[in-house]
Amino acid sequence: MSAHGRAGEESAFVRTYTLTRGRTTPRHLLGLETVLEHGPGRPGPGQAEECERILALCRERRRSVTELAGRLCRPVTAVKILVSDLLDADALVVPVTAPYAATDTDADARPSPQLLAALSAGLKRKWPDAMAHPQAG
Repeated sequence: MSAHGRAGEESAFVRTYTLTRGRTTPRHLLGLETVLEHGPGRPGPGQAEECERILALCRERRRSVTELAGRLCRPVTAVKILVSDLLDADALVVPVTAPYAATDTDADARPSPQLLAALSAGLKRKWPDAMAHPQAG
């Protein structure tokens, strides 16, 4: 590898480290497909300029974590950390989309089949070696 290429990699690493203030993990559990929209809050002072870009993109329409990372040309982990900061400030929110919202206004409303399927898929992905309980429906 040329010295120029290595210097560019080190520069990108330092920029990412500075962008996240040295943090390596987000405070919120965010998937690549987590959808975000602009919220009522405001980011705190001293936020990275990328936070303003994230908010501008989410004002246009809902965006996934992956799309935000791609549009910002930043590593997904760094974007998740910035998104976590914006979620803490209520500047971004994770909307409850129609397939996951209960359609019944009754206090005893059951989760939707779509929500249960999404939960099941997530659990299977997290623990692929887990055995199904024979009485589970």
